Amino acid sequence: MIKAIVFDFDGLIYDTEAPEYRAYREIFAEHGHELELAVWGQCVGTHDSGFDPYGHLEACLGRTVDRAFLRARHREKFEAMLAAETIRPGVEDYLKDAGTLGLRVGLASSATRAWVTGHLGRLSVAPYFECIRVRDDVVRAKPDPELYLQVLREFGLAPHEAVAFEDSPNGAKAAKAAGMYCVTVPNDVTRELAFGSVDLRLESLADVKLDALIRRLQAASPVR
Repeated sequence: MIKAIVFDFDGLIYDTEAPEYRAYREIFAEHGHELELAVWGQCVGTHDSGFDPYGHLEACLGRTVDRAFLRARHREKFEAMLAAETIRPGVEDYLKDAGTLGLRVGLASSATRAWVTGHLGRLSVAPYFECIRVRDDVVRAKPDPELYLQVLREFGLAPHEAVAFEDSPNGAKAAKAAGMYCVTVPNDVTRELAFGSVDLRLESLADVKLDALIRRLQAASPVR
């Protein structure tokens, strides 16, 4: 029986990923090169990919760049784009419905605590989350499962009693490695990336009510 839902943050609750990628693409375009999604996708949903966009740009150009200047330029572009974003469709309905259904609500993110809690407060959804685990709490971020395992331990639940909601392949790998149900809701950046085995893929949380989704997952694997 499913007793909890656990959300990723970036790209799932609040789409920070599309603005970040678009800002880097603009910088690469200004230098006559393209930052391909297949290259960028390796770092989406994790903090441990080792991908350095400025090093990649230097490799494309065959010369060094002014990294401090480009970091400031990226930050300016990113913040301007991010200001236009709102909470993703269906998220707040799921949070409200979880309370009605008696489900516990957690969050597992590869971002920092300050980043996550700051945005949750600004979006006015922080009180919904009983347990928040971020990269500050673990040695390895996603795709390692430790973030999800920590939430499960806090709730005292077995993996099959919780559903993870993810937008990226790295996040989905972490959830499945933890033994959880995993529902993916890709955004404009991650939609074209290759996901492994997951339990369900939605275009938007607004497409399916939470109670119907829970019934669908449990009916598909009743012996879990």
